Amino acid sequence: MSLGNNLFQARKKSGLSQEDAAGKLGVSRQTISKWELDETLPDICQSKKLANMYGLTLDELVEFNIDVKEIQEVIDRTNDKVTEKIDWTKAWSKKYPILATYQKEVESKEYAEGLRRMLQDLEKKYGYNELDSFLVLKDILASVWKSRKDKK
Repeated sequence: MSLGNNLFQARKKSGLSQEDAAGKLGVSRQTISKWELDETLPDICQSKKLANMYGLTLDELVEFNIDVKEIQEVIDRTNDKVTEKIDWTKAWSKKYPILATYQKEVESKEYAEGLRRMLQDLEKKYGYNELDSFLVLKDILASVWKSRKDKK
């Protein structure tokens, strides 16, 4: 995505018109329009003001992704009680059907025992609690998955 598109998406997400944004920054509506169309670029001071106005860091503004931002907001708003009610296997199996069928094929006890040992090892070696150990192991698995994808 271009910086202009990022600026447009961030402004829309903030519920501001071009006139509103221009007024807050002390520039013309046409200036906002030119930034959003990538005809010109805001300078670093204006960029910082834009980021602050949209509730983003400068890095987030430059790499703004509306989908990622919305997902993060949902995660931030979701409390543990709601999370516990969600059947994550069912929810994710709509996108990844293997999650609904593997139980009939895979002897999961063997894998589960290996994972339990790894969790206990993380708890013992590093003093992590159960949840932290699980999250660390999940992150390690994600890292392995990413490195395998990158090799392809």
